[in-house]
Amino acid sequence: MKTGPVEELGVRQRLEALEERLSPYASRSSRSMGRDRAETPSPLRTEFQRDRDRIIHTNAFRRLKHKTQVFLAPAGDHYVTRLTHTLEVAQVGRTIARALNLNEDLVEAMSYGHDLGHTPFGHLGEETLDRIYPPGFTHSAQSLRIVELLAKDGEGLNLTREVRQGIIAHSKPQGDFLDVELDESLTLEAQVLRLADSVAYLNHDIADAIRAGILKVDDLPEQSNRVLGTTHSQRINSLVTGIVQASWSASGLAEGVPENPVISMNPEAREAMMELRDFMFRNIYLPLGETRQSAVGREVVGLLYNYFVENAEDIPPPYFSPGIDPERASVDYVSGMTDHYAIRQAEKLQHGITQGAFNSVPLE
Repeated sequence: MKTGPVEELGVRQRLEALEERLSPYASRSSRSMGRDRAETPSPLRTEFQRDRDRIIHTNAFRRLKHKTQVFLAPAGDHYVTRLTHTLEVAQVGRTIARALNLNEDLVEAMSYGHDLGHTPFGHLGEETLDRIYPPGFTHSAQSLRIVELLAKDGEGLNLTREVRQGIIAHSKPQGDFLDVELDESLTLEAQVLRLADSVAYLNHDIADAIRAGILKVDDLPEQSNRVLGTTHSQRINSLVTGIVQASWSASGLAEGVPENPVISMNPEAREAMMELRDFMFRNIYLPLGETRQSAVGREVVGLLYNYFVENAEDIPPPYFSPGIDPERASVDYVSGMTDHYAIRQAEKLQHGITQGAFNSVPLE
């Protein structure tokens, strides 16, 4: 029995050897594209496992528990937040990766990091910053900026290139995003994340809309109910199964050797999902963007951004220090706020702006 230094136990080497059993198309931590700054390997974890752990221990990850998914400041305890969404994405992504013989650790790490840059008040906060910040704003680019530059008191996390690639590439346009031509360098694990994100948010947003009383299962498109099922678990199972079936060549276990396998979805499930996604945009996402609460959320984000551009000295480090562009610093600071914190800061600047709009939020 070995009792010497932990390095002699060969734990990481054993984990890397297990990765050699994965699909020939899978990413392997021992052959990672590396980090911007070289580091001594961990004796107990692979490179992708280290990235996962670094993300989990950031303040940005912790703040996801108080960031809106779709419904702003909901009164109930069971609505989805950015944190629970992130956990669901990781669960769906790992299930797909395991079934296809791909690298679960890589999928998990990029799943935990993909939404770190989301603004308060969900996508309407993102839309507001994109409109008023001249260079534009996307949460995927901000997520990458956090792990590269802002996290760990401005040091960044020095993640592997594979995890950073998955973070920046996860966003999808409205419509049939599976028709979008993918970058050939995109790992299969990053492609898994793109689909896992959609499967997760589409299904939990339906559940939240039903919980809020603004949607019934019978309101959903007939085709999606027939093909995917009428319950949360049925829909997820149908979509994940459709992904695994259509992407089986990526597992390395299929007959023949495809040159460039991709992660996709079988035609029936894909058509039903796209119809369901379009339904949610028309009936839930876009209408929710026109409510009184949404208007207040936009007003809060705009107020905070403009104030901190003019008063950059009030922005704490690492977001601002002499020499940093005030507009960039304001975006970094405001986008990192939780919904509740943003509301409180706005009230300090302009008392009463949110009075009555978010009844479930204790205002200072």
